[in-house]
This record gives sequence, structure tokens and C-alpha cells, in this order.
Amino acid sequence: MNDYKKHKFKFNPYLEKLYQSDEPLIIYKVDQGYNIYTHFSKKVILNKKNINKFFNFFNKKQYKKETDMMVGFFGYELLCNLIGLKTSNQKKSNFYKGIFYKPETVIKIRDHIKIVSNIKNKKSKTIFQKTQVSTPFKMNIKFPKYQKIFNFFSKKIRQGETYQIKICTKYRNQSRINPVNFFWKLMKVNSSPEAFMIRDKDYSIVSCSPETLINKKGSNIFTKPIAGTLKKTNGLDKHKALKFFKNNIKETKEHNMIVDMERSDLSKICKPGTVKIVKKKFVEEYKHLFHYVTLVKGKLIKDINLQDIIKSMMPGGSVIGCPKIRTLELLNNQENEDRNVYTGSFGYIKYNKDMRFNIIIRSILNYKNFSEISAASGVVLDSSAKKEFNENYIKAKSLLELYK
Repeated sequence: MNDYKKHKFKFNPYLEKLYQSDEPLIIYKVDQGYNIYTHFSKKVILNKKNINKFFNFFNKKQYKKETDMMVGFFGYELLCNLIGLKTSNQKKSNFYKGIFYKPETVIKIRDHIKIVSNIKNKKSKTIFQKTQVSTPFKMNIKFPKYQKIFNFFSKKIRQGETYQIKICTKYRNQSRINPVNFFWKLMKVNSSPEAFMIRDKDYSIVSCSPETLINKKGSNIFTKPIAGTLKKTNGLDKHKALKFFKNNIKETKEHNMIVDMERSDLSKICKPGTVKIVKKKFVEEYKHLFHYVTLVKGKLIKDINLQDIIKSMMPGGSVIGCPKIRTLELLNNQENEDRNVYTGSFGYIKYNKDMRFNIIIRSILNYKNFSEISAASGVVLDSSAKKEFNENYIKAKSLLELYK
């Protein structure tokens, strides 16, 4: 039984009223179900000037109840700025660099619904937001342009400046969406471990991200790099997919590089000798594809601060390339549009500094009556431009189908 069918409670009157209200809310896929965060008492719009103040905010807080947390996202550009990199050559959409919210209500959807709230009888307006698609999707990069960027990066790989690099392509149309409907439709066909939705007054994000970048509990930190994608076909199961990945030199090289890079990122913030592979090279199954995955764990250095954890781990290496800094510089010089939320990170930081963050991929950003879907695939020495270009479409397909 999939998550969508199992959690029939999302159709109950309380939730239906919330979905049809003008109340900003966040839905987050968690183990065994979903959490809904709403009735936000604080909203922090992040930028280069206030990011350190935001991190320091948690030094003065105590964790006493489940609503003692901030939940939201860091955009790609902000994460680059945090590690001293610029994206000055890119066309900007002026979307938010990052936003975090303080919820006063948490609704837990499991086998039963549990509501934890600090407020009573908050009134809100009832609205019905109908999805309206005004124009068909267009790609920002046609194949000849993609191939030109691909050839440039392939040259840089041969010259030893980078070993792997991920080229982003975007699909954009003019539309307004009902993000709650989109999210549950997506969960019905492509439920992912790090899926989420944000609905605010002037924007929404819907994502079926599969990748956990940071899962910190106390001094333990986990990361789950994904590197390796295989399109589903008739007769292909997880066992055959695993055999394919293990026997494919290109996929194995790509996977090993990304795992080594994320182990290296963890080593900067963890005690020497504590970074270990917990589960090596396994397959996860999704609607249109299989992924090649490894789970890595480390023990954090005592009194490590939030900034150092974020700066070491973000942006997530599996959606950027390797080595991280030089690859980011090359990407930011070649891509002519900002990535906005794509390859940023969504998640939460609790007041006790426990946190969980994903990598924002497989995402829809709806802002100023435009929808934007981004995808990226990895270029290594023996990659094919046509294959990688087509792989981007496979990754975006389940999101594009929501508009039909």
C-alpha cells in the first residue's frame, strides 16, 4: 500500500479546511508519514547580510516542545555566497534567497492524525486556487546549446580542472498552480523520502526530492549521496538495476567520486576516524527510474557550530560535481540563469540544533505566475551529451505530467 492510499486522513474536514484556506503551510515527507507545519509566528527572509544572525539565533534557544524549530529553505545562490562564491553573470529572477518559518502548529499524519498547537481557533479565509496553465513548457536550453556547454566541460575534465560536473536545464511555462493538489498527486505516483511542499502568499514549491543531505541528531550526522540513474523499462527490477550499476564503469566512477567527496565534506566537521560508510551501493526505486545510493555516518566535533556544518555540506556535491569549489566556479560562469531553489536545501533546524536537510531537486517553483522545473545530469570523461540531455527529461517527467 503506497503512502497516498494509506494516509486517507488528509481528506478529513480539518485538513481540507486548512488546504482550502489562505494560511501559509508546509508539508514534509517524514518516516512513516507526513508532517504539516502551519500558523507561522515568525518568518525570516534570508540574505547575505542576515544569514549569520539567523544561525546565531539558535544559540540562545532551548528545545522544549515540538514547535521549537525553524523550517524552510536555503536557495542555491545563498549557499554559494556562504562559501565565498559569486553567481554574478547569471540572469536573476529576484526570487527569495531563502526563507525560514517558525510554526505554531504541527500536524502529524501517520495511521492517525495528531495535532500539536500553541494556538486556538485561528480564523482564516477560505479560497480555492485553481490550476491554470496559460502556455506550454519551453526549455531554456536546446540541445545544440547544451552540447556546447557539455563540450566545454568535457574539455575542462580532460584538463583535470574537474572530474564531474552537472549541467542544469529548465522547463518553464506561464501558469498558476494549486500546490497542495500537485503535492498529493505527486505523492500518489512518485512518493520520495525527502518530498516537501511550501505554500505562501506569493509563491509555492513542490518537490519529490529523494536525497537526504544532512540528518543530524545530537553528535551523529548522516548523509545519503545519490549518484547513478537508470530509466525504468519492462522487466527491469531492483536486483537487475543493481547489477547494471555495479557492472557499468561510468556509473560506478561517478558514484565513487560523489561518495568520496561527501565523506570528505563530513570529515571537515567530524572527529577523525568516525566517518564511515553504513550501507554501501544499494538501489532505490521510483516511478520512472532507479537510483544508486550509499549511506555515510560521522560523529561531529564537539561544539561545532551550525555555520560550519552548512558550509561544509552545502551545496550538496551529488548535484554539483567534483571537486566542489572549482566545479561550482565553472558552473556559475557557464549557466546563464540562476538556479533559484534548485540544488539548494530544504529542511528544519530545531532549537536543540538537531536538523535534517535535503537537496532540492525534482522541484517545481511557482512564482509570479510562472512555473519552473529544473533537472541536471552528470558529465564525466566518457559521458554522451545526448544521453545526459535525455536523462534530464526523465528526471523532470513526473513533474511535467502534473500539468496535463
